[in-house]
Amino acid sequence: MPILRIKDIKGMSTEERAKKVSDLRAELARLRTMIRAGGAVENPAQIRELRKAIAQILTIENEDKLGLRKKEEKPAKSGGKKEKKAK
Repeated sequence: MPILRIKDIKGMSTEERAKKVSDLRAELARLRTMIRAGGAVENPAQIRELRKAIAQILTIENEDKLGLRKKEEKPAKSGGKKEKKAK
């Protein structure tokens, strides 16, 4: 299960993203230190999930900064009438 979903990350402000990245990096450093010290990690897959979450947050932050991310808009409903194709 992912730590963060993309829609949750997109809903965060820039300050919230920066705080979340620093929290995730601290957790990742803690887990890596545990491994180097010879301890067993309870969930080794958590390291991969942390790295992935950090990358997703940084990617979305850079997309916002560069203006690459489009605003998500729902398509307008057609009013229930079917369009006929011209022959």
